[in-house]
Amino acid sequence: MKKWLGFCMMVLFGYANELPTVASVDVERYLGRWYEIARFDHRFERGCGAVEAFYTVREDGMIGVKNSCYLTTENRIKEANGRAYIVDEKSNAKLKVTFFWPFYGNYWIVDLAEDYRYAVVSEPSQEYFWILSRTPEMTATDLEHILAYATQLGFDTSKLIWR
Repeated sequence: MKKWLGFCMMVLFGYANELPTVASVDVERYLGRWYEIARFDHRFERGCGAVEAFYTVREDGMIGVKNSCYLTTENRIKEANGRAYIVDEKSNAKLKVTFFWPFYGNYWIVDLAEDYRYAVVSEPSQEYFWILSRTPEMTATDLEHILAYATQLGFDTSKLIWR
């Protein structure tokens, strides 16, 4: 009942606390390989380890998304290919992503290192959360910053699944 009421309120009034995004994303700098450092649990990545995302520009102008992970129980690599488009062209920080057309999900960049060494991605309901890095490991200083900022935004960082 509580989830249903929350959904109805969101539809009628929008999200109570708008999730802030970064002011600007240079899409060309954002493209390429990202390593997942941590995430919230969700069904489409259950059993996955060594998760990576690779972003490209497609011929149609959309962003190509290739996610891969190692399924430990099956001893194999799983891949998912999708596409994304920018929703907020002022900042490029809000995108819609699909792996199963016609269903799109929000992909909002809520934190991004100045040199693009890490990114934090979520969406308005805060059900999903990812910490991404250009390298498989991150500094303690960067992680402390991200966790403090995520807590400030209202995320329960105790729910994170780490690489």
